[in-house]
Amino acid sequence: MLQAERVLLASHGTPGARAAERVALELAAPGATLFHLVVVPDFWRGMMGDDWLNNASTRAAYGRHVEAELTREIEEHRAVLETAVRAGGRRYELKVVLGQPDAALLEYAAELRPDFVVIGAPRPKGAPGLRSRMRIEKLVGVLGAPLLVVPYPR
Repeated sequence: MLQAERVLLASHGTPGARAAERVALELAAPGATLFHLVVVPDFWRGMMGDDWLNNASTRAAYGRHVEAELTREIEEHRAVLETAVRAGGRRYELKVVLGQPDAALLEYAAELRPDFVVIGAPRPKGAPGLRSRMRIEKLVGVLGAPLLVVPYPR
């Protein structure tokens, strides 16, 4: 298998993203750096609940709750992945951004200039979860590195 020194992995902990993580770990040579990008889709920015949140203090408390839950989930994911990366003698760097997943990946890849970019394939129809995903057609031809799209696990 190819071995890379700079691998950019976009992963947020779903089953498809975890499959991409496994491949990224195989692709990263000992001593390589795995750059982990977590994109919090920008639809979370305005997440304030429904009409039952009818006053400013309740909306603010709910917003803090949503932010705390997202932070906790990202931290749990980071801890597991970083442990696996470092166990293989590799370096780990995390970047968390709020925005459109494909635009955030393109921006970070332009900054890093990785040897490879690894993402999971879109979730199949009927699989549970939010429909926030990389639009692969936006990446192809613009991304300055080879893109590896790992199939969704069966």
